[in-house]
Amino acid sequence: MPPSQAKVEQLPATHDAVLASGQGGEQPLGARLGPAPLWLWSGRPLWVSFWWGVVELDHVLNVKLNGFRNYPPKPAERAGPGADWGALLGSGAMPGDTISFARGAPSADILPREAVADAAGRALSEDWERALSYGTGVGHPDLCQWIAERHGGLDAGQVMVTNGSLEAGAMLFEHLLEPGDRVVVEQPSYDRTLLLLQRRGVELVPVSLEEDGIDIGGLEAALADGPIKLAHIIPNFHNPAGCTLSAEKRVRVVELAAEHGFWVLEDDPYRELPFEGQALETMLSIDGAGRVIHASSFSKTVSPGVRVGYLAGPAEEIAKLAKRANEWYISPNMLAEAVVFELCRSGGLDRNIEFVKGALRERRDALVEALREKVAEAEFVVPGGGYFLWLDLAPGTDTVALLAEAKGEGVAFVAGPDFTLEGGESSLRLSFASVPPERIPEGVARIARALDRIRAGSPA
Repeated sequence: MPPSQAKVEQLPATHDAVLASGQGGEQPLGARLGPAPLWLWSGRPLWVSFWWGVVELDHVLNVKLNGFRNYPPKPAERAGPGADWGALLGSGAMPGDTISFARGAPSADILPREAVADAAGRALSEDWERALSYGTGVGHPDLCQWIAERHGGLDAGQVMVTNGSLEAGAMLFEHLLEPGDRVVVEQPSYDRTLLLLQRRGVELVPVSLEEDGIDIGGLEAALADGPIKLAHIIPNFHNPAGCTLSAEKRVRVVELAAEHGFWVLEDDPYRELPFEGQALETMLSIDGAGRVIHASSFSKTVSPGVRVGYLAGPAEEIAKLAKRANEWYISPNMLAEAVVFELCRSGGLDRNIEFVKGALRERRDALVEALREKVAEAEFVVPGGGYFLWLDLAPGTDTVALLAEAKGEGVAFVAGPDFTLEGGESSLRLSFASVPPERIPEGVARIARALDRIRAGSPA
């Protein structure tokens, strides 16, 4: 063991092993990353075993291990996000041919390597000075203009580009919310958003989802119980639920926001990925009262690695957020934004979107067919786009136990409780984006075998 002043637990998996296993990318909170050195200016390495989302570097020298020894959280502490992935997936390695429906990211075979390489070359040839320099808090101005036009004629001053949409959400929460504010969250909802809101100290008000999005009656009941400061809504091809908010419900959410004075965060990274027809109009586009802030990302239309997202909304609020961004990090990643802009203006983005939609549709269809054949009890909404399918099994099924059993079969998914404040025990999320279509039937067959074993009470 390398010398260290700190005595820290050593975990068996290394960073390279995690990546090689295909579990990199959008890691579950609390997933093991393995021992790696932090080189300090003293020249002495501090070896720590990383947990994704736990280690935070503050400025240059200060290393904060936020509750390191308490991670992953105990089930009683997590209230949904931050699941005990070490316990669920086990400390031993999964089989080398593991099929992972857990990752919210596309498999490498549908990433646009050549298109990004070409765009990067053009950015460093034609836009090199701006790409390699500091920008301002709004990000790349030409990309802001392109996004504004993409949204049907917004002013560029209504847009700011960020280092991914999750960072944008975190910044927005700090800007708008105070501890104790009541915030509506869909159930189920994206686990990282739930975690960010919990860390902000707000009161989470769960409202259930229906096949066509948030239960409007539940939202109205929440408003009747007291003031709401913000509602977090994922309108298209929901993560994790797969459903899409209907046109009528979009109008009603915007009406309620105007009537009651709450903010709507329209969290919409999948809008560009409908498998049939065109996406419904955004809530931002029908908002006449200036209560909707729209967030989206190029992670799903280009690649997760570019880390480029954006916010669009009332110009006054965007200006305040851009000032906050400038204070936080001077400017977002101008090189990545220059590459994305080259893809946008050249038509490469739209070509890639069409390719990705075809690939994802094929995977969605393979998953739906396999589930109907091999897990007949499964109930689900067939997603009209995006990455995810939410699966309800028979009442009484324990999907946390199922996940642990599925490990032995060489298949992974995310259990339902990770996306809920309570409940979700008989549900799970499957990402079809991460699995080539020819492997999907075998992956579902492995889940079915694990399900049969826990029902029979005879684990492998």
